[in-house]
Amino acid sequence: MTNIQIRFDQAACLACPDRPLCTDSETRPLSLALLPTRELHEIQQANRLDRRTRQWQERYAIRAGIEATLSQNVRACGLRRSRYQGLEKTHVQHILTVLACNLTRIADWITTPAHTPRPPSHFHALCTATG
Repeated sequence: MTNIQIRFDQAACLACPDRPLCTDSETRPLSLALLPTRELHEIQQANRLDRRTRQWQERYAIRAGIEATLSQNVRACGLRRSRYQGLEKTHVQHILTVLACNLTRIADWITTPAHTPRPPSHFHALCTATG
């Protein structure tokens, strides 16, 4: 199932007096993506309302933490690439990579880096000099 795409004519959309109520775009016409059935639309609306509940946000906070960890492992430790062939050796590499990332996080957590104050920007210095 694909979404139903509705695109309005640019000339008609730009001339419409109610345009500010429909879109924030200055130049592009209004475009809508609708779900193919009413049932899917109702499910989507219910999910969007559910996202506002505290219970959903607490569950999502757990996922957000996991996503950050996975992102760090991919970016800093190259988790998506394997040096080895075979599922067993690749699994061992993943375990060691995650272990190394966890050790790095623990070291960062234990040590308190010396924060040097950042010098003011040229604009800030100019604003405070004239005031």
